[in-house]
Amino acid sequence: FLLRMGDSTLILGHRVSEWCGHSPVLEEDIALANVALDLIGQTQMWLGYAGELEGKGRDADKLAFLRDAHAFRNALITERPNGDFGMTLMRQFLFDAYQFVLLGRLEASSDPRVAEIAVKARKEVSYHLERSGDLVVRLGDGTDESRARMQAALDELWGYTGELFLPDAVDEAMAKAGVAPNPADLKVDWLKIVDETLAEATLK
Repeated sequence: FLLRMGDSTLILGHRVSEWCGHSPVLEEDIALANVALDLIGQTQMWLGYAGELEGKGRDADKLAFLRDAHAFRNALITERPNGDFGMTLMRQFLFDAYQFVLLGRLEASSDPRVAEIAVKARKEVSYHLERSGDLVVRLGDGTDESRARMQAALDELWGYTGELFLPDAVDEAMAKAGVAPNPADLKVDWLKIVDETLAEATLK
């Protein structure tokens, strides 16, 4: 479970960091760099805790950089290519909404360390969601070209969101122990956020 949390923020953080020095405007370049730093900071906490529980001397850095690709447990949406700016923003928004809901539930985790990490991370994710949601609306309800690009991004990425809400044996064990919620229970709240934003953005 901790690897899944940390791997998703690690991979997305690296994806977002690829925009550094390449964003359309300077303000976005700085904003995306800050989002990437937040995600890597969250990775440090999740993977750091995973290493402690494993007890084999692997810290966050070793878990991040010294595992083979097949050992990563990130959500597939986080590793999708950046594409154009619209694709990056849509990927960020869909994941931000998911992370916002998930972390809200994790704040009540039976594991004090998980709850502590969730409280800290959710403050950052609240800003991420506000920012990405606002930009999705501005571009979706913008020019014909910006709307077309945002719709294309949504069409491309939507199929990857289903994975976020499909529980397996690990999720069921975490839910039974009160450590984390069943992913299926997050979908209604996630859809509420997403549907409201997409409606305002005139996207389907």
